Formats: sequence, structure tokens, C-alpha cells
Amino acid sequence: MFSEKSISSRLQEDLEDFILDSKFPCVGAKSALRKGQLTTYVARSIESAWNDVEIQDRLMQFAWTYHEQPTLFTSFAVIFEQPDDLSEAEFETHMWARLQSLTAKDDWRGQRPDPRVSPDPDDPHFALSFGGEAFFVVGLHPNASRPARRFAHPVMVFNLHDQFEQLRQQNRYEKLRESILARDEELAGGPNPMLARHGSISEARQYSGRQVPEGWSCPYHRNEPDPAAADPLGALEGKS
Repeated sequence: MFSEKSISSRLQEDLEDFILDSKFPCVGAKSALRKGQLTTYVARSIESAWNDVEIQDRLMQFAWTYHEQPTLFTSFAVIFEQPDDLSEAEFETHMWARLQSLTAKDDWRGQRPDPRVSPDPDDPHFALSFGGEAFFVVGLHPNASRPARRFAHPVMVFNLHDQFEQLRQQNRYEKLRESILARDEELAGGPNPMLARHGSISEARQYSGRQVPEGWSCPYHRNEPDPAAADPLGALEGKS
């Protein structure tokens, strides 16, 4: 039988191989991996809240570290050991359940949403926030319809919005985006119908990778954090 450590190592290696495959379209993810800037965490099941407290803490620390020293091409990926037989709709349901749970814990830790984006999933300027930084989430799983999203285990990849802004300021964003879209279209045999620019329609529709219908409603909300919320773990770090 695999030990807990060997399972984690194997899943991390599998994800790295998936990203480094010559056909994988996201050159940003390839850069993050080659620079040693892809942080991974292996959790039990995307159907369970078992690891949510630790995931939120790792993600918050990741955001704080980035805020102190912004670095291009860095991502945080949560790899779930199971299940490996979810339909696209089932994966989407469990992905949003995990994101809702992580958000509740971020609120409990006294973290406020990034003011540069909206916490309302119906707002065209929506993005998730953890540790005060905005994130775009990319879901992967075995039964994804898009090949670039089709990995052997459920995964949630958290990409920082601020990196997109940095690339825009450096006049590198459009070239990178066009390269990724062209590679993705070549791999899938057609364009991704869910793609849209931030600010034109809520990006929540893109997270799971499923082609959602026009009237789709995002099963997510974020309450205003309680200003009196206790943050015992943050206090140990000198944060509030």
C-alpha cells in the first residue's frame, strides 16, 4: 500500500508531468513549474471538508507571501486524491462546495475580500478572494470535456489576479493570452465557448470548465466578514 507521503508525492509528480506535457496549452503554468513557483497541497476528497481548514490556511499564507513580494508565474494547486469518476456537473457542485467552505474560513480568519474585485458572483468584476488577494480558479478532473482540463484527479488551481495586472502593465498579457488560446484550440479542435474577458461577464462561469447554460446561477455567496472575528492562527503570525 502507498503511504500518505508517497501518495502525495506521486500525485504532485503526476500533475507536474501533466503540465510539462508538450500539448498542455497554459504556458504560464509551465513557467510557474519550471521556476519552482507552483505550490501544491494534496487533500483527501473534493466531496469532503476534511482538509478545508488547512487548505484555507495554506492559501492565505500563499496570498500574504505574494503580497509582501509579488512574483510573476506563481500558483497554488490543491490536488484531491478522490473521487475519479465525477461527471462535469458533479465536479462543479463539489468544487463550489469547497470554495464556499474555504471562503467561510477566510471570513472567520478576519480576511477581507480584495477591494479591486467584487465578491458578488453575478458581478462582471467578480473574483474569489483569500488572504486579501483575488484569485481566478481553474478546475481539472478526469471527465472534463476540454482536454486541457482533463487530469486523473480533481484539482483546483488558484491563480492570482494581480499577476494578470502585472503582465498588462508590462505589455505581455495579450501575447501570453493569445498563445494559450491558440494552443488550447489546437488541442481541443475548437475554441472554448466559456472564455470571456474579466469585466465583460462573471468569471465564475469559467472555473469548473463545464459549458454552463445561459441562465446558470452560481451556488456561492460571500458575507461581510465579522470585524470582531477571532483569528488565533493569524495572531501567532502577527497578522490580523
